[in-house]
Amino acid sequence: MSRSKPNILVTGTPGVGKTTFCEALAAATSLDHLEVSKIVREKRLYREWDDELDCSIFDEEMVQDALEPLLEPGGCVVDFHSSSFLDESLLDLVVVLRVDTSTLYDRLEKRHYPESKVKQNVEAEIFQSCLDEVREVFEETDIQIWEMPHDTEVVCSSIPRSPANQEQIERNKWRLRWNGSRNSQGPSLD
Repeated sequence: MSRSKPNILVTGTPGVGKTTFCEALAAATSLDHLEVSKIVREKRLYREWDDELDCSIFDEEMVQDALEPLLEPGGCVVDFHSSSFLDESLLDLVVVLRVDTSTLYDRLEKRHYPESKVKQNVEAEIFQSCLDEVREVFEETDIQIWEMPHDTEVVCSSIPRSPANQEQIERNKWRLRWNGSRNSQGPSLD
């Protein structure tokens, strides 16, 4: 597979700030932001609807088929809460955002989620469900997993200016380029 830029999956419990983070990361790196939940809604990539939680139950195969042509050329920041169905050969880095549960609770309440949905998502964060899913799927691969505590205002206003963020990006550029041995140019963040 030939990619000149990496694909980065940003995942985490709904409400941790994935979309805000992805918008800032895409702007800082000139990567395209793919908001998968929006793609699922717009292209109706689901077969069921959960009335109690007021959300779709996405069809993994339909979503994978829709994402594959978008990810093949590279250069995307993929924003989604689920990762187990994604083809590892299309990804170069996985970032799992985490947030304290009181912040998460407040954010989900502001979205007017039903109490059962708020509780379910807060429990998912407590039990680090998204992080465990990522580890299960990608830990045995060459893909790096970054777990990032996320305070939207602090992190997004500092991408990539924060010395810690910049150092981590710089430290891993070689790896992204090395992974590019799948092609002649090699992926880069530039």
